[in-house]
Amino acid sequence: MIGDEGETAPQGIDVTTPHIARIYDYWLGGKDNYAADRAAAEQVMAATPTIKPGVTANRAFLSRAVRHMAGEGVVQFLDIGTGIPTADNTHLVAQAVNPASRVVYVDNDPIVLNHARALLSGVTAPTAFIDSDLRDTHRILDEAAGLLDFDRPVGLLLIAILHCVPDADDPRGLVRTLLDALAPGSFLAITHPGIDQLPEQMAAAEKALTKAMGFRVTFRTHEGVSRFFDGLDLLDPGVVPVQDWRPDPDALPSATTGMWGAVARKP
Repeated sequence: MIGDEGETAPQGIDVTTPHIARIYDYWLGGKDNYAADRAAAEQVMAATPTIKPGVTANRAFLSRAVRHMAGEGVVQFLDIGTGIPTADNTHLVAQAVNPASRVVYVDNDPIVLNHARALLSGVTAPTAFIDSDLRDTHRILDEAAGLLDFDRPVGLLLIAILHCVPDADDPRGLVRTLLDALAPGSFLAITHPGIDQLPEQMAAAEKALTKAMGFRVTFRTHEGVSRFFDGLDLLDPGVVPVQDWRPDPDALPSATTGMWGAVARKP
């Protein structure tokens, strides 16, 4: 397939419709994106300058959250909405703490799938990829059970994905279904765009991303994000801007990101 500007893509991949994974890849400085993705990314960047710092801080949060879970003895991870592989992927962070860590990635972009297959071909520790949408929780759990033991704790990662699920699709119910399948001692990590951080800019970003993606994205308030953790033991410092969640001691001060983040443990 030939995309805009003469770009080629694997057969069967629509490069004319922006995809959130490829938009994030562009924001992170990657090369696995196409003209439609870049145009969409630039539209959102024009609406709010916080988006790129937010994406970078979001990625750093993922590494800190995984390190914490691994440090607590978790050796199994389910990363839904993983995006195109980049530096410090979940399996690299987890396996640096414990080489036996098992990781299952989930995404629904064919380009992510192609990269995951190439990436995982050189990985010796148990790692797998599921081609699925977050809404198909039962399929995710059924396929992940081929590698993960749900009778033992799992680190569930929902990093910058829940805003793609509108309230009509019951995102809290999806999270609850996933958590109900996990053993006590499991962890949940979420990051989510906050409509109540820099309200004018984030409202503009929400509108721009909705227009670019062709479906509604939903940025949520601190209270709305906190409700995803109902019934769990929320770790300090709670639901905070992602850059403020247990920052590394040598980390430079971060710009305001417009992203909420938190980690909680299932009792």
